[in-house]
Amino acid sequence: MQFLENFKPELLVESPGRINLIGEHTDYNMGFVLPTAIAKKIIFKFRKNDTATSCNVYTLGYDQGFQIDLKNISKSEVEWQNYILGVLNEILKRTDKLRGFDCTIESNLPTGSGLSSSAALECGLAFGLNELFDLGLSKIEMVQLSQTAEHTYVGTQCGIMDQYASVMSEEGHVILLDCRSLESEMIPIDLHPYKIILLNTKVSHNLATSEYNVRKAECEEGISIIQKKYPEVRSLRDVDVDMLSISKAEMREIIFKRCSFIIAENERVLQMAKALQSNKLQQVGELLYEAHEGISKDYEVSCKESDFLVDFSKNNPQVLGARQTGGGFGGCTLNIVAEEAVADFVKEGAAAYKKAFDIDLEWFEVLPSQGTLARWL
Repeated sequence: MQFLENFKPELLVESPGRINLIGEHTDYNMGFVLPTAIAKKIIFKFRKNDTATSCNVYTLGYDQGFQIDLKNISKSEVEWQNYILGVLNEILKRTDKLRGFDCTIESNLPTGSGLSSSAALECGLAFGLNELFDLGLSKIEMVQLSQTAEHTYVGTQCGIMDQYASVMSEEGHVILLDCRSLESEMIPIDLHPYKIILLNTKVSHNLATSEYNVRKAECEEGISIIQKKYPEVRSLRDVDVDMLSISKAEMREIIFKRCSFIIAENERVLQMAKALQSNKLQQVGELLYEAHEGISKDYEVSCKESDFLVDFSKNNPQVLGARQTGGGFGGCTLNIVAEEAVADFVKEGAAAYKKAFDIDLEWFEVLPSQGTLARWL
C-alpha cells in the first residue's frame, strides 16, 4: 500500500493473546473463568493521516492491506478484515472524535492456536485508536465493544473472557472473572518448580466457529427447560446439580451433557483459584485433567490430536496436569510440567505426535503477563 513507503508511526500498541487456565465455555453462560494474558502479542503501529475519514490498515503476516472510509463501513468478504471493521463500527457508535489513520499489524501469535488472536486484534485496535485520538473510552468499554464487534461482524457469539483478559491482565496473576457481574480478582500464580508449556497441535478444524454457536444454543435450550421448574434461572450460572437432575427427564441426552459440563466447570474454576492461593499444585493438575475429560466427553469440543497429547502427558509423572485450552477443535494443550523435565517432555511428545499424526509439534512456555499497553514513539 502506498502509505507504507514513508510510514512514520506515532504510537505503538502491544496487544497480548491469552490462555485460560480453566473455565472453558463458561463465559457465555455467565459463569467464572481464570484467564491471563501471555507474552505472545499482536503489535500495532498507528499514525494520524490528517484526513477526516480515510483509513489504511496493513497486516504484515498476510502481506495484505485494505482501505476504509469511516462514512461507509460494511462487512467484508475477507474474514480478518471484519475484526477491524466491527471495532470501527462500534467506536463510531460511541464517539464522533475518530478520524483518518494509518495502521500496520504484526503478530507473533500462532493463528488457530486457541490463544485468542481475534480478541488481541480487536482490543489492540480499540486501545490504540482510543489513545491516538483521545476518545475517552474506558478499558471496560473497549472490552465490551470488541466483544460486540465479534458478535456482529464476525458472527461468533463469544463471551467476554478473551477481550477482558487481553486488556485487563496483570503480570504474575490470573484473573478470577465473574462473567455476569464483571467483578474480578487478581489471583497470584506461582507454579515453581513447574512451568506452563503449551503444545500446539497445529490443527484448526473448521468446526470451531459454527460449533461454538451450536454449543451456545444447546446451553440456551437447557436453560429454557430448567426455567419451567425454576423461572428465576437466567443462565447456567444459576443452576446446581440437583436442579439439573430434576429437569433431566425433559432434556435430550446431549443437552444434559452440555449443562452438566458447564455446572462442573464453574465449580472447578473456583476450586482452582483456591488451590493457587494455597499453593496446592497437585490439585491444580488434577483439576486440569478433570476439565479435559469434560471438554472431550461431555462438551465434545476436543479433537483426536488434543486428546492424544493429554493422554500422552498422563504417562509422565513430571506432568501435574493437562487439558485442551481455547474454544476447541484444535489449538493448544496446556501442560504443567516440572522445570527440569520440560526438554525431555517436549522431545518425547514431539516424536510420539509425529508418529501418530505426521505433524511437527510446536511448543512454547507461557508466563502470565501484562494486558494491552501503548507507548508513543
